[in-house]
Amino acid sequence: MTAILETRGLTRRFGGVVAVDQINLTVNEGELRCLIGPNGAGKSTLFKCLTHQLKPSSGEIRFNGRDLKGLAPHRIARMGVAIKNQIPSVYGGLSVRENIWLAARRTHYGRALDTTVAKALTEIGFETAERTAAKVDALSHAHRQWMELGMLLVSEPKLALLDEPTAGMTRDEMLKTVRIIQKLNQTSTIIVVEHDLEFISLLAKRVTVLHRGRVLVEDTMDKVAQNPAVRQIYLGSQWQPPTSVPVQ
Repeated sequence: MTAILETRGLTRRFGGVVAVDQINLTVNEGELRCLIGPNGAGKSTLFKCLTHQLKPSSGEIRFNGRDLKGLAPHRIARMGVAIKNQIPSVYGGLSVRENIWLAARRTHYGRALDTTVAKALTEIGFETAERTAAKVDALSHAHRQWMELGMLLVSEPKLALLDEPTAGMTRDEMLKTVRIIQKLNQTSTIIVVEHDLEFISLLAKRVTVLHRGRVLVEDTMDKVAQNPAVRQIYLGSQWQPPTSVPVQ
């Protein structure tokens, strides 16, 4: 398997606080990896370091074998790394279709552009003219999240970083989000930060647990769930895995 992302000794300090502490992480091409851990574990800070929204204090990040040291965030984005933050980054005054069209036009042209946009709108459940014409500012929280995932679908990043994509969603909304992310994973490697354990159980084949800025354990969700340290600091001793049927 080919590694698309590698970090070695990645560290980020804020004064005397070490938010990300000597993290070694390897993610293979085509993988869907979940990052979990208690609040303050360093998950979101790690994401921002990977995209250079925050400059690492020390350590190395390699994407497709290339050292990212010194590169500006926009150059990393052009290499194929996309981040979806907790707060959707969208044009609120434009329609759903216009937002997705703008994302698609960076890599698609002519008839392929319209076809790609129409396909993405169907994938996120915005098939009707009324829904596609809706202004983003008028959308519910879940619909804004799905629209931003639609923007990722059309932009086809090599690596997509998703920060809590199901936060604030109902269970049915979460299950729909799982399906959209699985579709995205057909073309993109994905790393997801999430707290919803049912979501993680349905989606991830491999889970990395962060604690106090460090990697505590990395394994399948089943094995992570049985790890005594993980149960103590994050899951709780009484936690039982969800019994949901996997999403098709």
